[in-house]
Amino acid sequence: MFTLTQPETFAQDIKKSRFLAAAGPVADEAAAKAFVVAHSDAGANHNCWAWRVGQSYRFSDDGEPSGTAGKPILQALDGQSLDHVAVVVRRWFGGILLGSGGLVRAYGGTAAACLRAATKTEIVVSVEAKVTCGFADLAIVQARLAAQQGVHMTAETFTATGAELVVALPEADIAVIVRMIADLTSGRATVDLPD
Repeated sequence: MFTLTQPETFAQDIKKSRFLAAAGPVADEAAAKAFVVAHSDAGANHNCWAWRVGQSYRFSDDGEPSGTAGKPILQALDGQSLDHVAVVVRRWFGGILLGSGGLVRAYGGTAAACLRAATKTEIVVSVEAKVTCGFADLAIVQARLAAQQGVHMTAETFTATGAELVVALPEADIAVIVRMIADLTSGRATVDLPD
């Protein structure tokens, strides 16, 4: 799964109607709802939208015939394996009816083109772990953790004998990283993972 690194917009005219898509990364459902509100335009005839955050998703046709706008926008998201993303497609009616198929193509196509143009990044599922090590091993443990892709240190607390590091580890690499720390310190460092 992927998400967007930054917001993106895309506009096109289809049979005199103006379609403007705005897509952006969202952290949670509240952020998705806020994105929809922020990117809707009261002057547009329709503000159709869709968002996905994990297993949660919503979409709206905003007055267009049922299934012709929100669902095609959601399908554009899913078709590009995107998560934690919201898309709003605004339409200013140009006087020519597009029909159901034309609306599906217009909304879905505008959203898909916007998403294709956006810069994406892979979503890495992380697990927070606590690494406890002595002063003698601290520098090498920190250096090797920093060199691992997807590892982020979030806190460091010093103790009388060393340090406790709170790190976010990529879920897929946990076993390899735990083994690396054990090998580096000859088993002196410990890694506590959540249950």
